[in-house]
Amino acid sequence: MVRATGRLFDRRRWSGFVGFVVLAALAPAARASDGPLVLGVPLDFLLFGATLLGVAIFHHHVLKVALGGLAVITGYKLSVTGFRTGDGLPGLAAHMAHEWVLLANLLCLLVGFALLARHFEDSGVPEVLPRLLPANWLGPFVLLLIIWVLSGFLDNIAAALIGGTVAASVFKRRIHVGYLAAIVAASNAGGAGSVIGDTTTTMMWIAGISPLEIAPAYFAAACALLIFGVPASLQQHRYQPVVGDLHAARHIDWVRVAIIAFMLLAAIVTNVTVNVFFPDAAAHFPFLGVAVWLALLLAIPLRQPEWSLVPEALRGSIFLLALVVCASMMPVEKLPSASWQTTLGLGFVSSVFDNIPLTALALKQGGYDWAFLAFAVGFGGSMLWFGSSAGVALANLFPEARSAGRWLLHGWHVPLGYVGGFCAMLWLTGWGPATESAASPGNAPAAAGEPER
Repeated sequence: MVRATGRLFDRRRWSGFVGFVVLAALAPAARASDGPLVLGVPLDFLLFGATLLGVAIFHHHVLKVALGGLAVITGYKLSVTGFRTGDGLPGLAAHMAHEWVLLANLLCLLVGFALLARHFEDSGVPEVLPRLLPANWLGPFVLLLIIWVLSGFLDNIAAALIGGTVAASVFKRRIHVGYLAAIVAASNAGGAGSVIGDTTTTMMWIAGISPLEIAPAYFAAACALLIFGVPASLQQHRYQPVVGDLHAARHIDWVRVAIIAFMLLAAIVTNVTVNVFFPDAAAHFPFLGVAVWLALLLAIPLRQPEWSLVPEALRGSIFLLALVVCASMMPVEKLPSASWQTTLGLGFVSSVFDNIPLTALALKQGGYDWAFLAFAVGFGGSMLWFGSSAGVALANLFPEARSAGRWLLHGWHVPLGYVGGFCAMLWLTGWGPATESAASPGNAPAAAGEPER
């Protein structure tokens, strides 16, 4: 992978593209709405779809595919349509100036939590957990439940990485792909009803929507957990049950446990403080990512992180950032009228599209039942491994998950859980849209300072 990545940045291969970008920037560009349509679909979406298809098919070369797709889409936007922020290089610069905080937060969190996960693995706590988990198929299910609860107040990347680290220990790294999909689904579902558990729900809170309006999403999240959790746990138990020497003495490194708690507390306090008291500042500086790294660096005198993990974590992070930038360039200026059918569809769109702009557009449009929207855009990304940052982060730990085909084949219960949870909430609470938008176009949050969920 290192040699392949090195070839990707060969000067001769990229000199042609750089020249194309320069010429395209100097040429007169059309506005973002003037791009050609193919069967009524903007060409931007087809290029993005081709990139995602390439990721799904060539899963051993996802970094090259993602960066290649980003290059093509950027060149197309420069030469044909322009950006929402303007034409040519000035428009691209303005676009990236709007997105840089999101990208910086993602980079810091993905790499930082990879080091946190190793701290957790080396702490000895995962070796003790087999004593707490039932020995039958309920063991994997209880672990999913723990991840689901943790995600209600932690970042979903952290919840997924902690769950993956524990699973690697209790299952001796023999983890079924269907169970990996369930770990991601549990981490995404757990924060759906909490305004501090998911970026999209935090955006709604900042926009003036009451936490009580979002809390019913836990109905759908709980039903979804049962629907995908039981078959995923049975898959894992048949593939590899919980193992461990329950009688051997285990030494817990409490210093590492304290470092983990310190890092997570720094993330939680920063996330809540900035979004509640300084919401405008969150769009201009990556407070969350900086807080995690500051906590990590302050703990170095006590325990050194496993720095050898950084290169691989960086490669996985660059892949995700390339897809996020591609998604941010898509011309999603208008959504269909708000309805439960539209909201259900947004969940499927969220599996391949950045859910932050989807949420921002829905807030501007108004007329949604915010609990349904929170569940749809928060959980929808679980249906594909690259559909959420939690999935990409977990795939960094378990490369066998980097196959969309295997994820869909063995994780069939995740889409079923999404539809089942959505329908269960529709039956239990009914569709009750807000009478007017809580966030007008003038005050809807940009949410550039938060990572994609």
